[in-house]
This record gives sequence, C-alpha cells and structure tokens, in this order.
Amino acid sequence: MSVVPISYYLVLSAVLFGLGVVAFVFKRNVITIFMSIELMLNAINLAFIAFARAHNQMDGLVFVFFVIVVAAAEAAVGLAIVIMLARHRQSLSAERINSLKF
Repeated sequence: MSVVPISYYLVLSAVLFGLGVVAFVFKRNVITIFMSIELMLNAINLAFIAFARAHNQMDGLVFVFFVIVVAAAEAAVGLAIVIMLARHRQSLSAERINSLKF
C-alpha cells in the first residue's frame, strides 16, 4: 500500500484556496461569493487534516471541527441575509447591495 505524500494534499489545498479567492474577487453573485468562502474553508480543513495525519496528532482534527462549526453558522446566517436581500431588492447581484438598511 503506497502512502500519498503530504505535499500532494497541500498543493491540492492551495489550488482549492486559490480558486476560492479568485471566485470571491471576480464573481458578482452573492450565492457564488458564499460558495467561494466555503471552498476556502474546506481548503483550510484539508491542510489541517494533512498536517494532523502526517504528525499523528489530533490537534488538527479539533481545529477542523471548529472550522466546520463556524462554516455552518456562517452558511445559516449568510443564507438568511441572502434570502432577505432577495426578497427586498429582487436581485442577488453584489453590486446592487450597497448596504443592509432599507
């Protein structure tokens, strides 16, 4: 059984994080922006798991658990804000959303 080197996981994590940053900067849809933030958080989780696995420690897995909890809370609150904005502004474009006051 062959072991995959940690560098492969870290390169994949960096690529996923880079794709998330590019999507966050260039996309104008609020849903896509939230998806890119989730992609960046999952890339960080992959790096934490790779380091935890390479060093046989559980600390990285604990961090992953907390990142998943924060991502779930961010998704719930963010989705509620997006639904509210879609109802009031009839658009999900980030350019039309300049403030949260109505």
